[in-house]
Amino acid sequence: MKKQNPIKFNWHRTVSLTVLCLFVFSLFSALAAPYKQKKRKKTDERVYLVHADELSYDVYSAVPDAQILRGKVHFTHAGSQLTCDSAYFYQESNSVEAFGHVHFRQGDTLSLTCDYADYNGADQMMHARHKVVLKHRTQTLYTDSLDYDRIYDLAYFFEGGKLVDGKDRLVSDWGAYSTATRQASFYYGVEMYSGKNHITTDTLHYDTRTSIAHIVGPSTVTSKGSIIHTTNAYLNSRTDQSQLFGRSTIVDKDKSITGDSLFHNSKTGLNEGFGNVIYIDKENKNELRAEHVLYNEHTGYGYATKRALMLDYSQKDTLWMHADSLKIFTFNMGTDSVYRKVHAFPHVRAYRQDLQAVCDSLVFNSQDSCMTMYRDPIAWNINRQLLGEVMKVYMNDSTIRKAEIIGQALSVEQVDGKNHFNQVSSTRMDAYFIDGAMRRADAVGNVKTVFYNTDQKDSVLTELNYLETDTMRMYMSPTRQLEKIWASKSVGTMYPVTQIPPDKYRLSEFAWFDYVRPTDKDDVFNWRGKKAGSELKAVRRREAPIRNFEF
Repeated sequence: MKKQNPIKFNWHRTVSLTVLCLFVFSLFSALAAPYKQKKRKKTDERVYLVHADELSYDVYSAVPDAQILRGKVHFTHAGSQLTCDSAYFYQESNSVEAFGHVHFRQGDTLSLTCDYADYNGADQMMHARHKVVLKHRTQTLYTDSLDYDRIYDLAYFFEGGKLVDGKDRLVSDWGAYSTATRQASFYYGVEMYSGKNHITTDTLHYDTRTSIAHIVGPSTVTSKGSIIHTTNAYLNSRTDQSQLFGRSTIVDKDKSITGDSLFHNSKTGLNEGFGNVIYIDKENKNELRAEHVLYNEHTGYGYATKRALMLDYSQKDTLWMHADSLKIFTFNMGTDSVYRKVHAFPHVRAYRQDLQAVCDSLVFNSQDSCMTMYRDPIAWNINRQLLGEVMKVYMNDSTIRKAEIIGQALSVEQVDGKNHFNQVSSTRMDAYFIDGAMRRADAVGNVKTVFYNTDQKDSVLTELNYLETDTMRMYMSPTRQLEKIWASKSVGTMYPVTQIPPDKYRLSEFAWFDYVRPTDKDDVFNWRGKKAGSELKAVRRREAPIRNFEF
């Protein structure tokens, strides 16, 4: 009888196959490591021939030690069934070579089909080749070269394969699947498709029972327009939950978030990051950094803490603002009237080269583009200091258009770098800006001022003007130079510099908090409160009179 599938001896082919077998053996050893506790033992249970339409034996053929079987060939071994069109049955070595429509079944959960297979009953090892399809419960594995080890319950392929598990599809060059644990491992050129998610990596471990994929090494995940770059991640296709480790980054159009650990749940909308988290919004030119960030995309609620830092680089220079904690609340989600409120508290400190500020807490409302600073707010601009009980700043995009100082308002400007200060105190101050420059300032209620006149020729201080009024309005040039002052009925005195009384140099409300002022972007993390006794005094609101009615 003429032997099927003859193999010609070729030295180069033999060397290549030897190297390939060694590589496969190394891969198999690594994959089977968790199963080392199961010691491989050869079994004495024989492979039994159940049926064949034809049986022949020829000692002079190419396979003298084999029984040649044709037509509806059927074997059994250790609870498994093997059928095929034809076979070589090596009874002495307890092994089989099967050809044509090979079908191997183990129990009612595993089925393997292929064009060719050899099976060794002693080692319980099957080598399946060409159009291999392994079905186990709800999983199906497609490949052209698969080895199945019944001792370790492990099937592994090395010439490309595809695993289909419901909506999940995985392909790779090399891989293994355990029928005992229902876990799969894939290596080299790995791609996973799950709904709208697409994963590319070189190493992926997949648990078919939980639908959790663990990707290792440089990997990319594309999902609904967003791209994830990670080196260590767990993705659950059943619950749409993601756990990213190893300094991962999620990019969504002009927005991105990076962190040591990132967690996402698409069902609840909850996103959470830990460890040097950096959120960047390129469109609005701002950035958020913190050690812990939480955001719910369904409710619009967010929270950041532990060295929380906000950056705004929409202007010529970057604004750095720190607070112990940041919260964001979103209202009217999913409507055209959506707006947000951002709360920063406590120990708020901000720095930009031309502007610095501190306060205990801050609220920004996108509905009216108003930023409100509470509890001893102070702001500095070059040599000017502003403070009060409450400060409100109204923005036009990212440019200031109006500022309000409400309660115990005080403006102090250092005139000559020494101890001479222009001062204005009042119940309230309003400032109006054009193109970011203050052009008008109004002081209302119990206004008191101290202003120095300067000799225009040599910039020497000449007089001090003290003024009291109810309302005062100041106009500035685009270069912030005082152009004119308007005041209602007022009382004032002018003193030559050499004749200024000691008690007139400073208003009773005067305060200069240069030791509190942030000095650079790193100094925003260093909280320095006011010295004891220099805080603003609490002013009680006037109470309505109590009327007693006698009956």
